[in-house]
Amino acid sequence: MAEPAPQSFIVKIWIEETADESGEAAWRGHITHVPSGDRRYLHDLHGITAFIAPYLAEMGVRVPGRLWRKRRWTGKRSDSGLDKNNLS
Repeated sequence: MAEPAPQSFIVKIWIEETADESGEAAWRGHITHVPSGDRRYLHDLHGITAFIAPYLAEMGVRVPGRLWRKRRWTGKRSDSGLDKNNLS
């Protein structure tokens, strides 16, 4: 049986502060599947796994659902920049 071709992705993400005064920040970015050039713009980090999952399925990779469950990714700005402790 032939081994599936490796898949490559380019992910670019950044934090945008919201207009309200809550101090919350939003993840933005895009992910590109290198071989096809297919690109999806991201509004949260969950979009990364949602984009990659179908490519893994095409390769015959069976990923347990619990690994793909949606996690809440938040970012809050502190005086020193992004508070990495708020990434959960």
